[in-house]
Formats: sequence, C-alpha cells, structure tokens
Amino acid sequence: MAGRRTSRAPLNREAVLGAAVALADEQGVGRLSMRTLAEALGVVPMALYKHVSGKEDLLDGMVDVIVAEIDPALEGQDWRTTVRSRILSARTVLLRHRWARQVLETRTTRTPAVLAYTDSFIGMFLERGFSVDLTHHVMHALGSRMWGFTQELFDAPDTGGPAGPSSSASPPPDAGQLEEMARRFPNVLRIAMASAHDDDGVVGRGCDDQFEFEFALDLLLDGIEGLHARGWTSARA
Repeated sequence: MAGRRTSRAPLNREAVLGAAVALADEQGVGRLSMRTLAEALGVVPMALYKHVSGKEDLLDGMVDVIVAEIDPALEGQDWRTTVRSRILSARTVLLRHRWARQVLETRTTRTPAVLAYTDSFIGMFLERGFSVDLTHHVMHALGSRMWGFTQELFDAPDTGGPAGPSSSASPPPDAGQLEEMARRFPNVLRIAMASAHDDDGVVGRGCDDQFEFEFALDLLLDGIEGLHARGWTSARA
C-alpha cells in the first residue's frame, strides 16, 4: 500500500502528510481516513493525532504539500509569460494529484501556504505595473484557474474515485438518444458533437480538456493585456 513504512522511525507531520498524499494518489481521497492512513503507516490511528488534529487538518496539510509543488514565479519575464507559466504549472500538479481539485473546492481554511501562494500570484501583476483596481478584477476573472482548474460547461460528474475529479464520464448516447437530443436541444448537440475527444483528459470522454483550458486562459490573458494597456479602471465616469 502507498506510504507504508518499512521502519519504526518516529513520525512527524511531514511524513504523515506525504503518506496521505501518496494514499490519495493511489486510492482516491474518498477512501482516505485516519484509519486507512494509520494502516499505511503501520501505526495506530491515535498516533496520527500528535501531528494532525483531525481529517480537516489533514486535508489542509495535503493542500499545502501540493501548493509547494507549483513552480515559483519566473524571474525577469513579462507578466503574461509569468502568469501563464505559473497557472500551467499548477495544472500539472493537479493532473499529478487527481484528487486535489475536489479537496481545494471544499477548503474553508486558508493556511499560510495557501495565502503565500495567493499573495505571490497577486504580486505577479502588481510588481509588473498593474493597478490594485485592475488586479482585483483580474483575480475575480481568473478564479480557480490560478489553481489550474475551472468548472467547464461539459464537465462530467465528479466521481471522487481513484482517478480523481471528473474521471468517469457518462456512457456515450445511443442513436435514439441522439435523435431525441437533436429534436429537443439541437444547439447543445451541435456544440457537443463538435468537441475533440480526449479519453485521458480530466473531463474524460468529450472535450480536449487541456486545449480548452489553455484556450480560455489565453482568451482571458488577451483581454487582461488590452485592459492593462489602456489603463482601464473600474471607477465610474
């Protein structure tokens, strides 16, 4: 089992969190519990409480682990290159840990590591001449993209299984269902059928998830670039 210890060296928080991440990578976060983690580490569950206060603290710590895997901001590069690179690095991390999106979406606590990443992310704009006003709205527009994901129109339901969020799409419609769709929702069908297929993407069968993510990201960055160049402000005339 992932994370199983081969020695009885004393535990610490780093080891507990590392084992939890490995277990979630292998089995999915839905099967992670203090009991299953203790079994993987070869200890009794109560031993874990010296290092994490409970399941929520464990999940917060796991988020901190993956945040540390995101590349730091590039030095000496323009804002667009820097922001795009950082977001795609975050996306790579989430694709490596398929459970992470589900956990990020449920967090109510902002740990120092999460706040530091957010602060650094905002700094990529402010330190390159963006106004506080524009940066505020840019952060709203980017939303969860700063973490490497976004809720897409054609996302499959979240199964929470070992492969992580949206890992199992519904079976493709049969001829009768397609005919009914064409009759009732012709525009939806035309767009859905035009999608490229990427069976290994985050959304499963359907849109090429990576392409769609980068397309939307570049669309946003184009718009942000134009606003910044014009000295845009949200102040009313």
